[in-house]
Amino acid sequence: MKDKFIIGRYLPLDTLIHRLDPRAKLIFVMVFIILIFIAHSFATYLWLLLLIGIIVRLSKIKLWFLVKGLTPIWIFLIFTFAMHLFLTKGGTRLIEIAFISIDTAGILEGIYIVLRLMFIIMISTVMTLTTSPIDLTDAFERLLNPLKWIKIPVHQLSMMMSIALRFIPTLMNELDKIILAQKSRGSEISSGSIANRIKAFVPLLIPLFVSAFQRAEDLAIAMEVRGYDTNKQRTSYRRLQWQLQDTLTLVILIPIALILIALKVIGV
Repeated sequence: MKDKFIIGRYLPLDTLIHRLDPRAKLIFVMVFIILIFIAHSFATYLWLLLLIGIIVRLSKIKLWFLVKGLTPIWIFLIFTFAMHLFLTKGGTRLIEIAFISIDTAGILEGIYIVLRLMFIIMISTVMTLTTSPIDLTDAFERLLNPLKWIKIPVHQLSMMMSIALRFIPTLMNELDKIILAQKSRGSEISSGSIANRIKAFVPLLIPLFVSAFQRAEDLAIAMEVRGYDTNKQRTSYRRLQWQLQDTLTLVILIPIALILIALKVIGV
């Protein structure tokens, strides 16, 4: 399970993407997600796919490793495609049986939405794989630092995000242990019908939630014992340094956006 769920994991490699300032990566990803929502044709999605391929290549992450990380959300993607397939109307009517009808517009819209969700998850996962949780938390806090003037608890939000990212791999490891324990007791989890598999996962959720709450309580007690206070002004051991390559990374977004808009206007 943990090999198929890579969100929140970090690969400590030495690449150009890894060496970028986490603030630059965070801004790039947010703008890139906005560009993904602008895309609405096969040419625009091919352009975005090419860019994601280049980013994955530069980060030295295997594409198959990244695609395999989408395995836990395939059911959600299939459900999303089916919703647009049967509910979106327009274009040429292909199939009509009783109250069920499928149009070309539904197929195209379903493909576009699935690609959009896949690209968002892929580019976000690349960011988490190439950025340590501590750096990502520092970048998040630095970017939102002006919001402190309007009394928004930026440090608390950053701390919660950091803890959440750290807990994802931990919970996946815990889930693996629970699955192995259930299999040793004769539970059939990876075989049988879909309904039986769903029923078999119910006994996994209860100990997983109990373990998650226990870990959260232990963490809260440990922080309290060490005198952690969210209202105190804290300093950072590691300083983020903005370099020329970070500026160039954000400047590259301009031609990327112009090409995307041009492809959309042309209507290819």
